[in-house]
Amino acid sequence: MALQSSFDVIVIGGGHAGCEAAHAAATMGLQTLLLTMAVDSIAQMSCNPAIGGVAKGHLVKEIDALGGLMGQIADETGIQFRTLNTKKGSAVQATRCQSDMMLYKIAMRKRLENTKNLFIQQREAISILWKGNQVRGICTQFSEEITCKALVVTTGTFLNGLIHIGKNTFPAGRAWEFPSHQFSEHLKNKGLEIGRLKTGTTPRLNKHTIDFSKLEAQPGDTPTPYFSFWGIKNNLPQVPCHITYTKKETHEIIRENLSLSALYGGQITSVGPRYCPSIEDKVVKFPEKERHQIFLEPTALDSVEIYPNGVSTSMPLAVQEKFIRSIPGLEKVEIVRPGYAIEYDFLYPHQLKLNLESKDFSNLFFAGQINGTTGYEEAAAQGLLAGINAALKTKEQEPLELLRNESYIGVLIDDLIVKSTEEPYRMFTSRAEYRLLLREDNADQRLCAIGHKIGLLSPEHFQSFLKKQEKIEDLKTYLKKTQLKKTPSLEKEQSTETNLNLSQPAHYN
Repeated sequence: MALQSSFDVIVIGGGHAGCEAAHAAATMGLQTLLLTMAVDSIAQMSCNPAIGGVAKGHLVKEIDALGGLMGQIADETGIQFRTLNTKKGSAVQATRCQSDMMLYKIAMRKRLENTKNLFIQQREAISILWKGNQVRGICTQFSEEITCKALVVTTGTFLNGLIHIGKNTFPAGRAWEFPSHQFSEHLKNKGLEIGRLKTGTTPRLNKHTIDFSKLEAQPGDTPTPYFSFWGIKNNLPQVPCHITYTKKETHEIIRENLSLSALYGGQITSVGPRYCPSIEDKVVKFPEKERHQIFLEPTALDSVEIYPNGVSTSMPLAVQEKFIRSIPGLEKVEIVRPGYAIEYDFLYPHQLKLNLESKDFSNLFFAGQINGTTGYEEAAAQGLLAGINAALKTKEQEPLELLRNESYIGVLIDDLIVKSTEEPYRMFTSRAEYRLLLREDNADQRLCAIGHKIGLLSPEHFQSFLKKQEKIEDLKTYLKKTQLKKTPSLEKEQSTETNLNLSQPAHYN
C-alpha cells in the first residue's frame, strides 16, 4: 500500500513528545501521520526506566487530566510505585514509578496503532516543504513529498547526535541508532537559531552478577499511588529497587582517569544538565562528598539489565568497569551496555510562541528535547500541547496557551519561551510560584474541563470527573450545615448522620 500523500498533521519523531502529539491531534479528529526513523523504538525509554518524580509527577498528572497517555501507560506497566516527599507538604509530594521499559513501549505503540485517524510510518524527514514562510509538508529520504496543514517536530537527541565513550565517538541519535543530519542543516539554512547540548546515561549492569545481600532494599508504597485519575489496572509483580554508595576508592579511580573522560578530556564542549550531572562532575565539583548514593533500578521484569541511577558517565569502558566494581555489591558486576554521553542540536526556544508554534514560520511546531529540555515528562507535556495546538490551528480555532497559575505545563512553556535556555531544562517545584495551588491531587479540577472542551479528554472520563465533583460539592454542603455538639451521643450521631464515602480512592471508579 502506497503511503498516503497528504495529512492534516505530521509529527516527526516517535519519542515521548511525538507519541503525545500524534495521539492528541488524531483524537481531536485530524488525519495524523507519525513519522519515525524506527517503529520498534516508539516510546523508547532512552535513559532511566522511570516515570514521574518531583514536579515531573505533576506534569504526568496534568497530561492525564487533559486526556494524554503517559499516566495511563505508566500505571499499566509500572513495577514499583512510590510517593516522594511524604514528610513535606502536599504541594511538593510527587508520584514516581519504576517502569518495565519493554512493556511501556509495547503498550504505547499498541495504543497509538489503535488510535483512530493516526497513521505510523518508518521514514526519515530530511527537509520541510515551504510556501513562503508557511509549512506545506515534508520530504523523506526516499524523495517522497507528503503535504500537511501543520507540522510538529519532536526529534529528541537525533539532530546531529554524536555519542562519546572515552575517546571513542560515533554518530547516533541514541546508542546504535542512526542520527539525522540533513534535517538539522535544513533548519539552520532556513534561519532558525540552533545550539548544541549534551546529556548522558549510565552503564547497564547484569543483575545476576550483583551481590544484593550487601545492598539496602527499597520497596514500593502500599497502597499503590497511581498516576492516572481513570483507574488503570496493573497486574504486574511489584519489585524493589536497591541502594548502594560510591566510596573513596571509586572517586580516586575517576580522578586518576579524568583525562580519558570525553567530558574532561576536551572532546565535549556543549553544556550538560546541571541537575543530573555525570559521576565525573560529581567527583570534581563536590570533592567534600565522601560518597554518592546510587539506586539500582530494574529495567524490566524479563531483563537482566539493572540501571544504576547516579553514575552517568562518558569514561572509557575499561574505566567504567573499574570504578563500578569498587562500589559495594558490585565487586564482580558485568556491564551489559556501557554508559555514554551524547551531544545533539537543539532549537533555542525563545523562537516559539506560547502555543509552541514558531514565531517566524507558520504552522511549524516544536516539542521535547529539541526545545532544550531534559526528561520524558517535560517532553511529553510539550508534545501534548504542540499536538493540541497543531490540531486547533488546522481547525482554525484559538490556540491553547496554559498559564503559570493554572499548570506546571504552563510554567514549563513560559520558562522556555520567556527565558530560553543555555542548558538542558528540568522541571522543579521551586520553578512554580503557584505551587501551593498546583498540586498533583487537583490536576483534574484544573484541567479536565479544558481537555473536554478541546475534544481530547474522552466523554467517559469527563463524566467520571463530573461525578467526583458532585461528591465534593455534596461533602461541602454537608460540612456547612453540620455542627458538632458536645453530647454523650456525639459518637453515635457521627456514625449514622451521613452515608458519604469519605475514603474515595485517588482514581475514579
